[in-house]
Amino acid sequence: MDRLMAMQTFVRVVETGSFSAVAREQNTTQSAVSKQVAALERHLGARLLSRTTRALSLTDDGARYFEEARRLVAEVAEAEGQLRQGEQQLSGWLRVAASVGFSLRVLMPHINSFLAAHPAVKIDLKVNDSLVDLVEQGIDVAVRIGNLSDSTLVARRIGTVQRAVLASRRYLAALPPDRPLPRIPDDLRQHVCLVYTGLSTRNLWEFNTEDGSSVSVRVEGCFQTDSSELVRAAVLDGLGITYSPTWLFQDALASGEVQTLLPDWRTRALPVHLVSPPQRRYAAKVRAFADHLAKALAK
Repeated sequence: MDRLMAMQTFVRVVETGSFSAVAREQNTTQSAVSKQVAALERHLGARLLSRTTRALSLTDDGARYFEEARRLVAEVAEAEGQLRQGEQQLSGWLRVAASVGFSLRVLMPHINSFLAAHPAVKIDLKVNDSLVDLVEQGIDVAVRIGNLSDSTLVARRIGTVQRAVLASRRYLAALPPDRPLPRIPDDLRQHVCLVYTGLSTRNLWEFNTEDGSSVSVRVEGCFQTDSSELVRAAVLDGLGITYSPTWLFQDALASGEVQTLLPDWRTRALPVHLVSPPQRRYAAKVRAFADHLAKALAK
């Protein structure tokens, strides 16, 4: 029995609550994962998990062992990461999480260039507009846009996202004569505004003035969603006005299909962070990917 591998497997089974999830991570069978844990239990002479057809739970011995095993697994990963700092040959799977829109319109070209620079690395990209539990999902590094809430995750700021107030020519052409283009933020109250619910600010749109003060307006509309791609689709369909990252509409802005409104008002930029579970912060692949993406977004 490879004791370290068995320990790593046991930790991931507890974190995910599933033998099958760990089997998918390791590209093996559920039976093989179960055998690793059983071998570890025989080696320790203690039962670590209580198994039923519906759930897994830690025994008292398992709970005590889990905390020490997780600490040791993290320390081994940190030691290996420190040792490989000078190595240029990276290999193996890197599990990355990001939102759907950012993955489609920003991240993929940089993943392509990263893989070209490190041909022995493989990337498993998980796309989700909701925040995922990195430990439970086995994610090495995730892209988070917006202000971070306090957590145990290790964060590195790698850039900012510029936003703008945007509308399609289709929406603007359909405006009635008594509803002119917005000139100041408060004019947005007279318009149909599309709300992205993936940020805590939701329908409170904030602006900065030249003298450094701030102005906010609470908008209303007939459509809200937690998907940036659906916000984009609604804008292109002429449904209303959005307050969105410019990268989401880069092609439509270039063609003139979408136009910037309130150009004299400064919108609030959003920070972009890479976050990782503490035990992954020193992994060589995580560090290399973070450096690569930070450099790419700085251009």
